[in-house]
Order: sequence, then structure tokens, then C-alpha cells
Amino acid sequence: MTELHHVVEGPEDAPVVLLAGSLGSTLEMWDPQVPALTEHFRVVRYDHRGHGKSPVVPGPFDLADLGGDALELLDRLGVERAHLVGLSLGGMVSMWMAAHAPERVDRVGLLCTSAQLGPASNWTDRAALVRAGGTAAVAEAVLDRWFTAPFAAREPALIGRMRAMVADTPAEGYAAACEVIGRMDLTGDLASITAPVLAIAGADDPATPPVHLEAIVAGVPDGRLAVLDRAAHLASTEQAAAVNQLLVGHLTPAG
Repeated sequence: MTELHHVVEGPEDAPVVLLAGSLGSTLEMWDPQVPALTEHFRVVRYDHRGHGKSPVVPGPFDLADLGGDALELLDRLGVERAHLVGLSLGGMVSMWMAAHAPERVDRVGLLCTSAQLGPASNWTDRAALVRAGGTAAVAEAVLDRWFTAPFAAREPALIGRMRAMVADTPAEGYAAACEVIGRMDLTGDLASITAPVLAIAGADDPATPPVHLEAIVAGVPDGRLAVLDRAAHLASTEQAAAVNQLLVGHLTPAG
């Protein structure tokens, strides 16, 4: 397992929420969620292996390794049970954890993610491109998927920071994670996820359109779907207020 870079915020005696981010992101992608969530929860956010300030681990590795990293982080923090919130790759990790370590999981929020995101060749091709030219070679295309054009036009400074976040991701960390997604198939695990699941889709998400979240909700025993208009893949930023309201409602007992 890998010792992940992480930040812990919020009341020490509150329920824990673990935030797992997208491919090519750092824990800073969750900045729009922290003020709302720390009113109610102890918030733990982290960088996947090979991302941000977490160490680069040469591939190949699989989703189970990423899930194991997150479980080890909870162990180090003394957290027996947590809510999981994951976007894209982080949602895949969250689904794996909920299926394979259900005793560690309370409730789950899944944003803009998929249980299977083929074809695999898309991911091996992207990994090869990044290994050859660095993550800067894909940063612009990633940003086009992360945000709708009107939002990007309104928020040039934010878009610049997000582009740098992607471009600064270590090439091997990004490429190996691409290959994880290419091999991933969680469709057979969905029925084992007994935790209540809220799936949030961006109506304008070209990477994981709402049909992917619909399939997750159909496959888990206890799931519901929310589709947000005017949101692409990083709905947590583009529609932060709506996402925060949905997450707080789902993760609190009254939800």
C-alpha cells in the first residue's frame, strides 16, 4: 500500500467523510465542498497514488490497490467507519471499497463516475500519450470534459488553476491510473454495495453521461439519482452549491 498525502478538517467528534477525487486532480479539487461539509463532518481528502503530493508508484496496479490505499489511510487515522464521496476515479475507488469492505462504509456519494468505462483502448492510448508527452499533452482535452464552455468562459482564473493541476500530475501516476480505469469492471460488484448510494450526474458530462450513473443506481440495492443541469464532469465545482446540498442531505441521518 501507499502512504497517501491527505488533509483532515472539521470537528474531531463528527462522522468522517472521505473524499476521493478525479483522475488528474489533487485534493484541492474538493475546495468548494469543504466549507459546507465541515459544518457537519470530519472531512478527510487525499491525493491518489501518483497524484499531487502522494508518491508515484510504477504500474501496473489495479482498483483494489487504490481502494487498499484508502482503507490504509483510514486505518492510520483510526477511523473504523466512514462515509465515502468520490468523483470519477474516486467514485470507482469508493464503489470498490463499499463492495469489498462494507463494514468500513456508512453512506456513499458517487459523482460523475461509472462502473465500467470502456473501451479499454481509449485508456491505453491516453496512457501512452501521457508517457510520451507528459500530462500537459492531455490537459486541454481534460478541461474540455471537466467544464461546460459557458462556465469556462466565466471563470478563466479557475480554469487556469485546474489546467495547471492536470498538467502538474506526474506522467506515470496519471498513465498508470488510466490503465486501472481501462481494466476496471465493477458491474458485478454493484449488488454487493449495501450502503445507501446517492449518484450525482452532470447533464452535460461527456466523460460519464447520466446513463452511467443510472446503471449504478439500477445495480445497487439502495440507490437514488440526481442529474444536475449545466454541469459537465467536474460537477462538484461547476454546481458546487447543489452538490453540497445533495451530499449533506444524503450523509446526515435525516437524509
